[in-house]
Amino acid sequence: MNPLLHAWLIAFAITIVVELCVATPLLAPSGASVPRRLGVILIAQLATHPSVWFIWPLLGLPRSGYLLIAEGFAFVAEALIYRLVFERLPWSRAVATSALANGVSLLVGMWLR
Repeated sequence: MNPLLHAWLIAFAITIVVELCVATPLLAPSGASVPRRLGVILIAQLATHPSVWFIWPLLGLPRSGYLLIAEGFAFVAEALIYRLVFERLPWSRAVATSALANGVSLLVGMWLR
């Protein structure tokens, strides 16, 4: 297996676990069932994580610039997904959920690195 793909799969699995643990309870005010919240969080990760690993690095930015753009993209995209899917969820809750889940995920990833 390609070493980059292998590293991504490990990082993706860790990200999924962390973000499911953080975001699932925070999305409870949406009124959605736990399985639906889990599914939407997984879809949000599938929509953002591959590009954070495989597309944004192609810009050739220094690490700090890459992190700012890639994590900013993930934060905004996931907040939009949460708000658009869960119509009863206030924008503030969608943004806070995305920020906290992405922040914890980033910190765990940096700690493990």
